[in-house]
Amino acid sequence: MIVSFIKILLIGYLSFFQADQPTFKGGADALNNFITSKTIYPGFSKNNCIQGTIYVSFQVNKNGEVFGAKVNKGLGVDLDLEALRLIRLTNNKWEVPANHNENSRLIIPVNFSLKNYGCDSRSGDEINKSIALYQARAALEKAVTNYYRNKEQGNASDKNEAEILQLKAELGFDDSFIANKLKDAKKMIKQGDKAGACESLYFIKYIGSDVANTLIAENCK
Repeated sequence: MIVSFIKILLIGYLSFFQADQPTFKGGADALNNFITSKTIYPGFSKNNCIQGTIYVSFQVNKNGEVFGAKVNKGLGVDLDLEALRLIRLTNNKWEVPANHNENSRLIIPVNFSLKNYGCDSRSGDEINKSIALYQARAALEKAVTNYYRNKEQGNASDKNEAEILQLKAELGFDDSFIANKLKDAKKMIKQGDKAGACESLYFIKYIGSDVANTLIAENCK
């Protein structure tokens, strides 16, 4: 069995535990364990051996709620979105000192790495090409999702559907892709991350599949 191991590095995180800064309940080890347990390694990056550190900055209010999260430095692939999702999941898990300035931003570097996954032979050039491919796919994916959004509203032309079906085939939006996307969405629901799950479920819907409709009705109101 091929297994992927995800290691979360908290480089520089110790500075967060100084006075007047919010601290994750249980400390740095608890944060590390939390992120590790919640990580769902994104499909494109896993399949293309893309690894690296994503720096996410965010703010914490007096109630320990996370807001204003954004990627400060990423790779421009789906790892960025997963790192951002993980930090948002820490909502309400922070202890906040009374004199904390809510305008200050914390930065957590989240490191994604794959072990025993056949990635050792991948060159830096191959990985960079994969990153460029991901970014090029974004516009094509948008063309597909826009078509099905318009179709739902009765504004899509049937004569264009053959082109969209060809585009879906080129993008690999097949039954296996949809099944994996649905599996990840179900994991997010179990984690209590309905926002992340609904994003994935609606993506499935708007690439022309109805397999997510029941979960959308149950979780995405």
